[in-house]
Amino acid sequence: MAMDSSSGSAVVVVFECDCFRLYSDGHVERTGGMDTVPAGFDAATGVTSKDVVIDAATGLAARLYLPAIQTAATTKLPVLVIFHGGYFVVGSPGNHNFHGYVNSLVASARVVAVSVDYRLAPEHPLPAAYDDAWPALTWAASGAEPWLADHGDLGRVFVAGASAGANVAHNTAVAAGASATHAATPALAARIEGVILLHPSFCGEWRLEDEVEEFWQANKKRWAVIFPGATDGLDDPRINPMAAAGEPGLTKLAGKRLFVSTASKDPRAPRGRAYCEAVRASGWPGKVEWFETEGEGHCFFVSDHASRESVALMDRVVAFVAGHSGQAQRKPTKTVAPDKSEHTRRPN
Repeated sequence: MAMDSSSGSAVVVVFECDCFRLYSDGHVERTGGMDTVPAGFDAATGVTSKDVVIDAATGLAARLYLPAIQTAATTKLPVLVIFHGGYFVVGSPGNHNFHGYVNSLVASARVVAVSVDYRLAPEHPLPAAYDDAWPALTWAASGAEPWLADHGDLGRVFVAGASAGANVAHNTAVAAGASATHAATPALAARIEGVILLHPSFCGEWRLEDEVEEFWQANKKRWAVIFPGATDGLDDPRINPMAAAGEPGLTKLAGKRLFVSTASKDPRAPRGRAYCEAVRASGWPGKVEWFETEGEGHCFFVSDHASRESVALMDRVVAFVAGHSGQAQRKPTKTVAPDKSEHTRRPN
């Protein structure tokens, strides 16, 4: 514990993990998650990547990925806009593990990928990441870059993310759905075919029945630091889509299909399951597909691409992009919010 000399109050750690510490005065001490590898050709997958600037004024950038293309190939590939994880605090498209995962995904699913380098909290608290995600999506869908124009099927766009990135992907898909009535982007929502949320990160003012108390308390503190301007606190619909204020927005989710993955040992899993149930109950007309990996923890697939469980999850994502659906390993368990703001729902 230290003292803030300007106010005389104690500065304490409000959240920490293996890659950073967040302090009560809003500063961060990063100890990992910021390592990067350069873009280029990946011999293991045949995927080529390059870094591009989307908006020089804001510094918004992305890493583009292109699978091996046959010279005579004329079929265009789906476009995948993907957001990295890292608690909104660490990470980037160039992170060694995430870059490797996207290489594998691009090779396996045969997509052109745009991995977005959004601004990080707490220096750029939320909604900065959301504000970066929207222009990145519209830029990708416009085919402004030759790889996208020449090889991307701009009528088949997927929005995806892992962990914090899955939260960004959800909110971007909601924004895209809401934009259908705006003159500037009327057709964008119709071109989003699917949304892929891998171990999504959500929170709420009230703990769900299956949530671990210690994790929920720590998660609340983290969100309070990275999104201090949230409306209704942790029941801001961008943090908690299952809150009463968020549920109407679920019906605006762009895309015809939604894929959500969770892991049985991930403390975020109860909210991932509850999210699936909330989307189904909202009246959203699309198809919800849910898949849970038994015996694994949060985002295990990012650091270990070759394990049996990672391959199984990759197979499901690839099938989803191809348009093939699968059955969940088991139905979501009942989730309950104590008392007030979230509804008790049973699996469909």
